[in-house]
Amino acid sequence: MKTWIMMRHGKSSWELQVSDADRPLNERGINDAHRMGAFLATKDFKIDAAYTSIANRAAHTALIVTREMEIPFYKLSFSKMLYDFSGEDVLEFVRCLPDEENTIITFGHNHACTALAHSIGSLDGTNIPTASAVLFRFDVSLWSSIKTGTAECFSPKMLT
Repeated sequence: MKTWIMMRHGKSSWELQVSDADRPLNERGINDAHRMGAFLATKDFKIDAAYTSIANRAAHTALIVTREMEIPFYKLSFSKMLYDFSGEDVLEFVRCLPDEENTIITFGHNHACTALAHSIGSLDGTNIPTASAVLFRFDVSLWSSIKTGTAECFSPKMLT
């Protein structure tokens, strides 16, 4: 069994004139990341590894959530492949993970999160909100074998 928690970064700020990769979280994004991290901590996942996009807003979300979940910093890695908006690079990244990792968490971007939630998780509906987590479970032993699985979406608004 492989478990993948795919998180979309928190709400970003458009106040600064910076590149897309350098855009920070806004106050709501920071607060939502703390709330989602605390919520995920109650689920008692045994996270083998955490991976984040290189974008500032995704990395900041990852730092907050992993701290709330008490995931040691050494388990967090950065990947340019997660700075993807289609979902193709994200899925390729996950399919190439070491098979001894059974439960992972990634931090990335939309449209990739929504596309993957719909295509491999069969979640219907609108796009995945900021700071939301999609919990995928795949009945396989190899990451390279993931195709479709079960999926649940948890959003900050669900926690209020």
